[in-house]
Amino acid sequence: MKIATWNVNSIAIRLEAVLNWLDSTKTDVLCLQEIKCVDEKFPHLDFLNAGYNSVFMGQKSYNGVAILSNREIKNPVYNFPDDAEDSPKRLIAADIEGIHIVNTYIPNGTELWTDKFTFKLDWLQRLRKYFDTNCPKDSNVLLCGDFNVAPEELDVWSVKAWEGKLHFSKPERAAIHHVKQWGFTDVFRQHNGDLQEFSWWNYREGAFPKNQGLRIDHIWTSKSLAEKCTNCWIDKEPRAWERPSDHTPVVAEFRV
Repeated sequence: MKIATWNVNSIAIRLEAVLNWLDSTKTDVLCLQEIKCVDEKFPHLDFLNAGYNSVFMGQKSYNGVAILSNREIKNPVYNFPDDAEDSPKRLIAADIEGIHIVNTYIPNGTELWTDKFTFKLDWLQRLRKYFDTNCPKDSNVLLCGDFNVAPEELDVWSVKAWEGKLHFSKPERAAIHHVKQWGFTDVFRQHNGDLQEFSWWNYREGAFPKNQGLRIDHIWTSKSLAEKCTNCWIDKEPRAWERPSDHTPVVAEFRV
């Protein structure tokens, strides 16, 4: 089974690109972030016509997450259990083929030590609590999405340029490491070792042609599922398309 994550930065703008990518790659499950539309405008019929069921949680101009699957989607979860109804739409989870898939759009944080940065750190603590409370460590669990954190030095194009900055600050890296300590394996690193590749490039300053990016989009799995993972890669091709998202898909394959 092929599972992918992609921050599309507006599904309205990127719908054709997503449909074409699904058709060409034969991906079974695609987790989307930053869909930027209310539920009523999510193009679920377009995906259904292409053979994909969907669960989604939209927001007008920001946030919003969705899971598409050509297999049955069971037991959807929308945000953290204690979130208010008007909370930002940042987490959606579901069971597919015995895998509990958790799709996240982790808060950006804006600037260090602002209220939004503190909210990001708190959100990551709540994410760890979600797994502690809801997921046995011996079960098949997959966490993916736009983490808005580059966990390791290999995940930034220049440590000197990013040291102490948002996405690569010590508090963010410590917070995401705490989530990982639940028992997750970074399956990209499992299969690619110290290969330096990125999943996000700024629209400005010619970042993509210069390959000055960050690896902030991830697929992490529980130990039992990591043992079934046969490959994981970053598909850079969609970032070069016309009107691309600033992110590109990350894909993993599993024996299930």
